[in-house]
Amino acid sequence: MYPIYLRLRGRLLAFGFRRTRRVRSCAGLRRLGSEYGGHVVPTGILGLGSICYCAGVGEDASFDLQLIDELGCEVFAFDFTPRAIVYAQEVAAHTPHFHFHPWGLWESDTELEVFAPRDPAHVSYSALNLQRSGESIRVPVRRVDSIALALGHDRIDLLKLDIEGAEIEVIESLLDTTELRPDVVSLEFDQPDTVRRVRRCLRALRGAGYAVVSIERWNYTFVRAEL
Repeated sequence: MYPIYLRLRGRLLAFGFRRTRRVRSCAGLRRLGSEYGGHVVPTGILGLGSICYCAGVGEDASFDLQLIDELGCEVFAFDFTPRAIVYAQEVAAHTPHFHFHPWGLWESDTELEVFAPRDPAHVSYSALNLQRSGESIRVPVRRVDSIALALGHDRIDLLKLDIEGAEIEVIESLLDTTELRPDVVSLEFDQPDTVRRVRRCLRALRGAGYAVVSIERWNYTFVRAEL
């Protein structure tokens, strides 16, 4: 758990963000998934056939499965970490609307060096080496718009990012270079000490017409506002 000063700072960074845009109906704002892997989403916007990109599966697909079982969404899940691939492929084999791809999300289509967690009990690898590990592997990563093109999608209803510090690069790349705008963005900032980068990302989302509708420690949910 983050110290209380970091949790408070997360709210202060978004102060005034809520009231700068008029948000479409967020009826049914709910937290889906487990305590560890859950996120808050507006169920009034998501529903049957919604296309959801969920990056960062780990070994907890509870959020993804509730999107499918309770809202009728189509979930496209992405993770490059070895244990996550084994876990997610098993989930996909038994869940028709859960589509898994062993890719990471990044600011370009490339192959990226990512670093293992120092604690072997942990699952997630990090492109930014958050745990200062010396062990690394190389993995395929792709831009969000490149993935949408490959999968034949002209829209994304939800983009969920829990990607160990790479969320800012992905968001800034998405907003800077494409007109593809998910209706809902739910992300965890995994570098809460890097206030300047978080603030820059918040400004970019605000400038693209998003308003924050939920803050849970460093988990933020944004909805495209009426401009």
